[in-house]
Amino acid sequence: MSFPLLTATAALPAVGAIATAAVPAAKRTAAKWLALLFSLATFGLAVAILVRFDPGGDRYQLTESHSWIADFGVRYDLGVDGIAVALIALTALLIPFIILAGWHDADPLETGSRRWRPTQGYFALILAVEAMVILSFEATDVFLFYIFFEAMLIPLYFLIGGFGDRAHEHGEETARTQRSYAAVKFLLYNLAGGLIMLAAVIGLYVVAGNFSLTEIAAARADGSLTMATSTERWLFLGFFLAFAVKAPLWPLHTWLPNAMGESTAPVAVMITAVVDKVGTFAMLRFCLQLFPEASKWATPVVLVLAVISVIYGALLAVGQRDIKRLIAYASISHFGFIIMGIFAMTSQGQSGATLYMVNHGISTAALLLVAGFLISRRGSRLIADYGGVQKVAPVLAGTFLIGSLATLSLPGLAPFVSEFLVLVGTFTRYPVIGIVATLGIVLAALYTLVLYQRTMTGPVRPEVSAMPDLRVREVAVAAPLVVLLVFLGVYPKPVADIVNPAVRQTMSDVHKQDPRPEVEAAK
Repeated sequence: MSFPLLTATAALPAVGAIATAAVPAAKRTAAKWLALLFSLATFGLAVAILVRFDPGGDRYQLTESHSWIADFGVRYDLGVDGIAVALIALTALLIPFIILAGWHDADPLETGSRRWRPTQGYFALILAVEAMVILSFEATDVFLFYIFFEAMLIPLYFLIGGFGDRAHEHGEETARTQRSYAAVKFLLYNLAGGLIMLAAVIGLYVVAGNFSLTEIAAARADGSLTMATSTERWLFLGFFLAFAVKAPLWPLHTWLPNAMGESTAPVAVMITAVVDKVGTFAMLRFCLQLFPEASKWATPVVLVLAVISVIYGALLAVGQRDIKRLIAYASISHFGFIIMGIFAMTSQGQSGATLYMVNHGISTAALLLVAGFLISRRGSRLIADYGGVQKVAPVLAGTFLIGSLATLSLPGLAPFVSEFLVLVGTFTRYPVIGIVATLGIVLAALYTLVLYQRTMTGPVRPEVSAMPDLRVREVAVAAPLVVLLVFLGVYPKPVADIVNPAVRQTMSDVHKQDPRPEVEAAK
């Protein structure tokens, strides 16, 4: 019997969460190092998955299958394709940086205030979310996926409401109220989407007789399982709405700016760079595989919603006064690009969307974590409270600039390749959507460069004149992310080689081929 690598990769952070939570209250530093150790060990297992995965092999590899609730056909089935492998690697890569960046976020206040939960709880909850996200990427049983898709909401609720951002211009009482509001809104939106999905999951079981993704998809492909058109469309909508809330897609996005704004910067990174990717990943794995005809039926509406997300998110980012809310609206715009690429139904669009999931995670982590370092020094999230930072903290300003340029998809940095592929893939089949979406690039340049100009350039404000530059721990967080942005910007082939076979299989699921070029290349 082979080593259950997928189970181990998800179980290790879960064990780490329990071990970290069990550390005595007086041993806060030990709890931090223990959490970091478990996150690094999880990254090691994720690397092992990368090494063992063969892009030219079977669609789902490293599979595990065990009976779980036999009476209802629920199984503990795991397996990864290239897209899942890439997102597991992204998750395992970012969590150590999230822990390092949040090293002091849950430290008790000197006044002895009880408004912060124990340090151990903060890092234990981060590891718990990691375990559930990884299992969501690995699950090939629909019911098993649903359980962890919903379960991850609970630790995130406590991370948002219990360990929110300490920087608030209206005082501690208002900050506590805003954190509670953001946490409840996050939970209600995602639970509502989850309940709709639960009805669809039950409906799928009634139609198919089991929850196995591979068995249902195979039966759909060979014609042994057919669905009435209306049934398939209703089931698709049940799944898609839950994923669109998680993604988030306009108009189901409104929980994200509140959640990111009121969270600590590392938790905000976890939400948008890790957890939200489960929604877009699930669109590829479940919506397109299980409901191919309904996916094609819904494509025009989804593309319109996606391009609205692109423009709407970018426009609102331009007008933001809060640094973290600006980045949140920018992420809504970026998720619009990702969903647009998925439903363009072209290999370039879906390859670009998958690469965008990875590259957006890295670029957002780089920008938002450095923004968190900036905010922790000044104690304010307001853009107007900064100015001239590059003169007193040049390393901080430089890394902030690179993160900003990656956010606007500057050529030579990782997001450019993915955004270019999404636009090309969309334009070949839906030229009007592709043309309108390019406005998002112009607006991205506006909000990112204005953000940098107002915070980093100009006269040095008195409040930032003594601001220290990045410390060793903070450089250890920012530097690898910057290196990855540059490396994947000039050489995306390692990630593309992993995800492209899975994209081709997804295109086959929906019986789509790339449009023929109007002008054939010369031979």
